[in-house]
Amino acid sequence: MGEVTREWVPGYPLDIRATVGIHRRGFGDPSFTYGRDGSVWWAVSTPDGPGTLTLRSDGTTITGRAWGSGAAWLLEQMPDFLGAQDDPDALVPLDDVVRELVRRSGGLRIGRTDRVWAALVPAILEQKVVGAEAFRAWRYLVRRFGEPAPGPVPDTMRVPPPQRDWARIPSWEWHRSGIEPVRMRTIRDATAMDVERHHDRLTLLRGVGRWTEAETRSRAVGDPDVVNVGDYHIPKLVGLTLIGEPVDDDGMLELLEPYAGQRQRIIRMVERHGVRPERRGPRMTVRDYRDL
Repeated sequence: MGEVTREWVPGYPLDIRATVGIHRRGFGDPSFTYGRDGSVWWAVSTPDGPGTLTLRSDGTTITGRAWGSGAAWLLEQMPDFLGAQDDPDALVPLDDVVRELVRRSGGLRIGRTDRVWAALVPAILEQKVVGAEAFRAWRYLVRRFGEPAPGPVPDTMRVPPPQRDWARIPSWEWHRSGIEPVRMRTIRDATAMDVERHHDRLTLLRGVGRWTEAETRSRAVGDPDVVNVGDYHIPKLVGLTLIGEPVDDDGMLELLEPYAGQRQRIIRMVERHGVRPERRGPRMTVRDYRDL
């Protein structure tokens, strides 16, 4: 399919990068990139096949262009990707700190991709590791087994493999990507579930816990309430921002409890505009299983 275009006026303040940048998996992500002209490019496997979507705003109107067999689906889904179903007003600030976060996050929306598998695989790769390690594996696997993204895309863009194809990746290729057997098995086992229909049952999968569920649902279905329990950084950021001191998971849940229903929104705002901790001591080690 050739280029298909759609223009859409959101009718609300929209910061495209703040809203959809959460889908970028590190620098050099083959499936998501930013253009020099301010555009956003996303390549994904849709229900209709591979597709590429690019978005650009003139300040009022969003112009979407798409290519591939999934082009029509991507343009139909585009408003939801940009948060059309989201309701930021559902969050009612209870103190000045949250009120300031809301003020600074005026263009942030919680969108949804409606592609659960596309969010689940990177989330599994990112389990209990530093981002650099997971992003390295994602780049390798998508470049090695993804297909060239349709359309006039940057040369390095690839469409990640559809769900069924991840089970066919040989074990030695997982090893070359730097992924150990545990995460490999989790992804392979997950290919047996219809995750698109059962995104509310992800924790039934072996190796998928609350953190992975939150990372997936917040992106795929735009859940404004899921909490990233088990994250290395987020509880500290939430604590430092809301009360001036780091907290653990239990402390984070207690702080967010008054905002039940909108807890993921608080987390998103804290990640963008919250207080950053001082760096002390060495960072977490980037492991590499490729030489083992």
